Amino acid sequence: MSELLNYERICWEAGYQHIAGVDEVGRGCLFGDVIAAAVIMPQGVIIEGVTDSKKLTDKKRERLYTEIMEQALAVGVGYVTADVIDEINIRQAALRAMKQALEQLSVVPDYILVDAETVDMPQPQQSIIKGDANSHSIAAASIIAKVTRDRLCEGEWEQQYPGYGIAGHKGYATKLHRERILELGVTPMHRRSFLGNLLLEQPTLF
Repeated sequence: MSELLNYERICWEAGYQHIAGVDEVGRGCLFGDVIAAAVIMPQGVIIEGVTDSKKLTDKKRERLYTEIMEQALAVGVGYVTADVIDEINIRQAALRAMKQALEQLSVVPDYILVDAETVDMPQPQQSIIKGDANSHSIAAASIIAKVTRDRLCEGEWEQQYPGYGIAGHKGYATKLHRERILELGVTPMHRRSFLGNLLLEQPTLF
């Protein structure tokens, strides 16, 4: 478990105090915002069970979300909407959401650990491949981002666009979601640049 702090430990030993981990969720969705989170944990603190959010059940993510929010020195969240994703592309939108999340932190980080990306910030940073599985701070950020987005899918977004099944598929390109888009049409929260061939498909009449 403590190996999850290896990257943070190197930073602390180099004299950096506030290490921010940052990650995003929703990159592959057809619907909704891409959401990023940044988390600064107290030095040496590790929360048991924290790992890549994709490996956790909904129940575990919710429990860990609460623990992270209680124990973190600072948490920031960034949101970039579907129309901006269409305008600047998903990678640039994810980077913008990460930058926003870092700027939302109430404690200014002096070092940043990023999941497989480089963010436009003045602080020194390290890009870590599979960071959400190898860094406690990035894993914590992945959980905050995932739970934040899932709650929007199950609540506000589901209510705003009933009939699309957003609460179930969370905006990903499931068979049900694709069928509902063809049946009900594209909403303002769908990423048109992701729909491509789907909109050219015509439902069969027999």
